[in-house]
Amino acid sequence: MGPVTVAPVRVDPPFTDGERAALAAWLDLHRATLLVKCAGLTPEQLGERPLPPSGLSLRGLLRHMTDVERYWFARVVAGRDVPTHYWAAAEDADFDGVGADGDVPATAVPAELAAFTAEVGASRATAAGHASLDDVSAGLRHGERVSLRWVLLHMIEEYARHNGHADLLRERIDGTTGC
Repeated sequence: MGPVTVAPVRVDPPFTDGERAALAAWLDLHRATLLVKCAGLTPEQLGERPLPPSGLSLRGLLRHMTDVERYWFARVVAGRDVPTHYWAAAEDADFDGVGADGDVPATAVPAELAAFTAEVGASRATAAGHASLDDVSAGLRHGERVSLRWVLLHMIEEYARHNGHADLLRERIDGTTGC
């Protein structure tokens, strides 16, 4: 099976945006960066775990961030009781079973990419539905409500951390560095 993704266009955040636009632009830059790190690879390559003893793969990161998007925006911000895509009773179910010997076939990768894209779109719509960054969530995180600002900042941090992992994974898979 050939490559499954095309690199999206990464857009540098404007230098003079207001706070809300800046947060959205930085989050979108990080979302695009993860997809750039996956672009041009086959499903099998996306499932490689090239940094032993770590079980991380690019495919696992995509699955993880799909559920992270859903958790923070649908469940916490919007307060909706929606199921996750990959998280299960077992910890790290989003990362497990996606390697060369995994029980989730490589043929599932296009659907996983579509789920990621759909979840990002839903997250953008949820955030846009709030008039203020100070709006507190309808759902709870550790028994407390959080502001939309906090969620957006946390998501930027979450992507930045995992994009660092993605840099290392991609370099080990095919030598590609940078964005």
